[in-house]
Amino acid sequence: MRLPPEDRALSPRTGFTRDHWVAAADALLAAVEPYATPDRALYHLPGGRPSRSGRLSDGLEGYARTLLLAAFRGDATVLQRYADGLAAGTAGAWPRVEDRSQPLVEAASVALALRLTRPLLWDRVDDRVRQRAADWLADALTAEPWPCNWELFPVTVGGFLQEVGHRPEASRRAVDRGLERVEEWYLGGGWYSDGPGRAFDHYNGWALHFYPVLHARLAGDPVLLDRYGGRLAAHLADCARMFGGDGAPMHQGRSLTYRFAVAAPLWLGALADRTPLAPGETRRLASGALRHFLVRGAVDGRGLLTLGWHGPDGSVLQDYSGPGSPYWASKGFLGLLLPPDHPVWTAPEEPGPAERADAVTALAAPNWLLQSTRADGLVRLHNHGSEDVRYDPHYTRLAYSTATRPSSPSSAGPDNTVRVGEATGRTGIEPLGAGEGWAASRHTVADGIAVTSAVAVHGAAEVRVHLVAGAAPGTPVRITGWPPAEGLCGELAPIHGLSAEPAAPMPGPPAESGAPTGPADPAALTGTAGADPALFVALARLTGEPDPAPLADLAAVDVAEEGPGPVVRVRWAAPGPSLVLRFHPQGGPHTAGACWSVSVLASA
Repeated sequence: MRLPPEDRALSPRTGFTRDHWVAAADALLAAVEPYATPDRALYHLPGGRPSRSGRLSDGLEGYARTLLLAAFRGDATVLQRYADGLAAGTAGAWPRVEDRSQPLVEAASVALALRLTRPLLWDRVDDRVRQRAADWLADALTAEPWPCNWELFPVTVGGFLQEVGHRPEASRRAVDRGLERVEEWYLGGGWYSDGPGRAFDHYNGWALHFYPVLHARLAGDPVLLDRYGGRLAAHLADCARMFGGDGAPMHQGRSLTYRFAVAAPLWLGALADRTPLAPGETRRLASGALRHFLVRGAVDGRGLLTLGWHGPDGSVLQDYSGPGSPYWASKGFLGLLLPPDHPVWTAPEEPGPAERADAVTALAAPNWLLQSTRADGLVRLHNHGSEDVRYDPHYTRLAYSTATRPSSPSSAGPDNTVRVGEATGRTGIEPLGAGEGWAASRHTVADGIAVTSAVAVHGAAEVRVHLVAGAAPGTPVRITGWPPAEGLCGELAPIHGLSAEPAAPMPGPPAESGAPTGPADPAALTGTAGADPALFVALARLTGEPDPAPLADLAAVDVAEEGPGPVVRVRWAAPGPSLVLRFHPQGGPHTAGACWSVSVLASA
């Protein structure tokens, strides 16, 4: 991809300006054009594997998601190509929108693009095309979505159809119904679960905030904009902390092949004037994400976004991922709706949170703990509240980062897990709180076996504590740490109840396709359940510093049995609050299988 020369005066950290975003959008749109059908209704992109929805739906996905990019770009010549496709698609080339079908997703992109570009596209096609398009879209008003962010697709379609006067009552009901349903999943602090349960990931920003805020703004509804815009602003305070110093977003959750779609909520905050971030920080984070992927092979030699993370990578795909799926990355170009003279484009770049200072941030709703270090720009996410077993390992590991990827299960076991006997499950995660420098949760490993876990962090150091209840005496327990990654040092040292295994080898060089060769086994410690419950404590670190201090010098940890359960005291070598982690039975006597909890207190 050919981009303009970098501007290190205006953008000292990324070199990217609005011209780079425009050039990237133009290049992506030009690259997909040869793969359009002659009537331009479908884009059959090469990718090697179809999605579960089949070739026809995949072709619609290629059209709809690149149309969204064209809408943000706003080039009338390019939009005319999509006007031709709209005419042919609604004349019978597109599959119908049905209950829980992929076309429901794509109908939302089509409707949003038409709403954003109404004078350039919708108002220029003839009445017959408009009627057919409205009728095709209207099926989305009553189609049943999956109970997750899909509830917002009828909202997006309904908002557009209301605006053009097509089935206004049905459209209004679809909008009200969808917004009411997602309201059940708002847990405060700017965080939605992606459906029932506790599935937290990037969908919070690029879907669950994206659609309601855009709808409120386009509808000119100040009440809705205050509600959803306020939530977006709260989310952005956390979201900004989830980008590494190299621009990488957190490698956690599903649909990671959407890549720089993570920039969408950043731009949305500026567009809606609901952001706590300075204009230069907004652009730095968004441009950092775009640059991160462009310089690491996300676009192939044909100029196409591949199915993967950096290059092609099947480990980040789901069965709904097809050749056109990566183009939900188009959402990352939302900032092009802001005019060239907006401060978000003209202000000098400012450093993001991970570049300013070491920080530990507790996120109450997801019960996460973010840990970032300025020296290497790494951000680590300690997960004590998110779970979606359908997409393990993207949700249920104990920790994620901006620089590592979850390892695949192997004979040695996956990274950042607790194995009790042969069981490595992590289900029924119950958040037990997160505070200054700590987070805790309880989960089930297997029937009758529960693990109460806590982590205390400072700088790059982590003290990981696991209380295993319900395991028979003599049951082996295995604790794993960070997956190996090139250029990083992942360490795991025994403190209590554990002994070390040999260090895992580093992964080999990438394959020619750009896909990883498969992560090596993570570092691991082993122990044996004795008394019930059994306590295991380890000291861990993930760092990119070239010459870090010895891990053992970073913290002093004392373990004692006091009262009904064990107590772990953590004293950091560097200035910072010492912590006392006190385990106690919850709702039952101190017997095998009791439900355990943990309370954490800071001490002088």
